[in-house]
Amino acid sequence: MNILHISDMHFGPRHWQGNNELLLQKLNSFSADLLINTGDNTTDALENEFKAVGSFLKSIDCKHIISIPGNHDKRNMRSADYFRQYIEDVDVLRPLDRNNCRKKGIFLDANVNGVKDHFTDINFLKNITIDGESVLVVCLDSSELYEDNGFIDAEMLRTVSDAISKATYDRIILLNHHPILDTDSDPLFNSRTVIAFVIKHNIEHFFCGHSHQLSIMRSTDLYHNHSFAQYKNGSLSSANTPSDSNMFMYYKNFGSEEMNIHVVRAIVDRSEEHTTELQSHSFISYAVFCLKKKKKKKINKKNCEN
Repeated sequence: MNILHISDMHFGPRHWQGNNELLLQKLNSFSADLLINTGDNTTDALENEFKAVGSFLKSIDCKHIISIPGNHDKRNMRSADYFRQYIEDVDVLRPLDRNNCRKKGIFLDANVNGVKDHFTDINFLKNITIDGESVLVVCLDSSELYEDNGFIDAEMLRTVSDAISKATYDRIILLNHHPILDTDSDPLFNSRTVIAFVIKHNIEHFFCGHSHQLSIMRSTDLYHNHSFAQYKNGSLSSANTPSDSNMFMYYKNFGSEEMNIHVVRAIVDRSEEHTTELQSHSFISYAVFCLKKKKKKKINKKNCEN
């Protein structure tokens, strides 16, 4: 299975300043079974930005494209409506008990705000088949309305867990906008709860974005005998932090012993003759490396002594 991973496109004023056609041509040069888009699709969650995102994603040649929202996509009371209209028309999971929800702005007054759906959280499951293998993609909404910090409602985690328990699959992966192993100035406040969720469902691969900084990390919980990798992508945008912008990732033979991770960056020519359209740029692929899965060691908890 081959996976393309994009994140933090920020359509609008902070979006990629190069030629979208050339960018799409480069993305489509990779043979991918699945494209993962880990949020911050827009800059200000405006309808025209969501519409532009949808048009861009439809131009990517990939059978399975799965997108989630980020904090920038929640800067509008109609964000959930726009996301489902233009990007991902999914069957959103509703809380098992709405009275237990504590997330800010998770419910709106539809009559007052004029929204189609008063429920603003976008959590869902996608079960896809690749090479005869059933892959369950778990998508969590870590963003609150008008907030950059992340928070995942505990009741929604319980709801998603219930849905996972009823699903049949060969492999499970998790998508979330905010990282859970490292952070920036706008962290996911209850990342520890999400890590417990990862361990509970034996999730070994977690994809995210948010900080516009590339990192690939592995966490091992010796007590619970569980290890998982976090793949945090940089930004597919040229108007943000200079370190890891204009980039996307490609995972070849994902999850196997032969997995290679390709980091692809676009270099925009900002010379005087190209300042108007910024169409002259080249692509480089670097930091191609393997992330091999280590065998788990069993721990006999009964015989452990202080």
